[in-house]
Amino acid sequence: MLELGGQKTTSDLVIDTTDATFVQDVIEASKEVPVIVDFWAPWCGPCKTLGPALEAAVTKAGGAVKMVKVNVDENQGYAGQLRVQSIPTVYAFFQGQPVDGFQGAIPPSQIEEFVSKLASLGGAEGLEAALDEAENMLAEGNATDAAEVFGAIIGEEAENAAAFGGLARCYVAMGDLDQAEAVLNGVPVSISKAAPIEAAFAQIALARQAEKAGPVDDLRAAVAADPDNMQLRMDLAQALHAAGQVAEAVDELLEMFRRDREWNDGAAKAQMFQIFDALKPNDPIVLNGRRRLSSMIFA
Repeated sequence: MLELGGQKTTSDLVIDTTDATFVQDVIEASKEVPVIVDFWAPWCGPCKTLGPALEAAVTKAGGAVKMVKVNVDENQGYAGQLRVQSIPTVYAFFQGQPVDGFQGAIPPSQIEEFVSKLASLGGAEGLEAALDEAENMLAEGNATDAAEVFGAIIGEEAENAAAFGGLARCYVAMGDLDQAEAVLNGVPVSISKAAPIEAAFAQIALARQAEKAGPVDDLRAAVAADPDNMQLRMDLAQALHAAGQVAEAVDELLEMFRRDREWNDGAAKAQMFQIFDALKPNDPIVLNGRRRLSSMIFA
């Protein structure tokens, strides 16, 4: 069962609709992911219990299913077409058609089962939506909720490399590098060399370097005073990366490679590749850095 733990109730997961927008919000939207439609009214006692419980379950599904609420006091057109005779009534749509539903309030366990079953209808697309939602959470600094989403995806698909890599990156963001390594050390052998796993390992290695990095300004001054000291330059590159100045760190490593590509068994190139591995392949820093490195190698 997909039990995603994010607390985010964004407008694209749970929305109100009207008869005028029902086709767009339900019929069309259900062609991408399953959509739950909750027919309710402000005076309905059971609706006040069922609605929030459904919203919570849908939010936990992290984008694998969406929810649309219809106030029948104000919108009776589609309620009439679907023969809604009492409320709360819940319908589920997928691929433009109603596929499931129930009337009245039901226990939380049945709500979870209902949402989980609908999420599974979306199959891989549902998991992709959940991955996207988790990545968005992580990018916005909500690593705790993102970790719960990635963990739930792993529960659904035990060899999902993107979810394992994402979960490890969450722990990196939370500063728990040991737990991040534990996550990656527990991945199935079949995906142990997958790109998201390698990227997460690279992020962990860089984060451990960051723990030991010195002050950037002090290292800049030291390099200026002793420009041929390659260890000082490496320390500066690592400090720049730790400070979030990734492009500047790559610049320093390229300068090291230009000066002495064989220093410390090619450490500058190895460090550069570690930074590249931690970024997305199409990141401008990666593309520009690889181009500049190639021009030096083949000049």
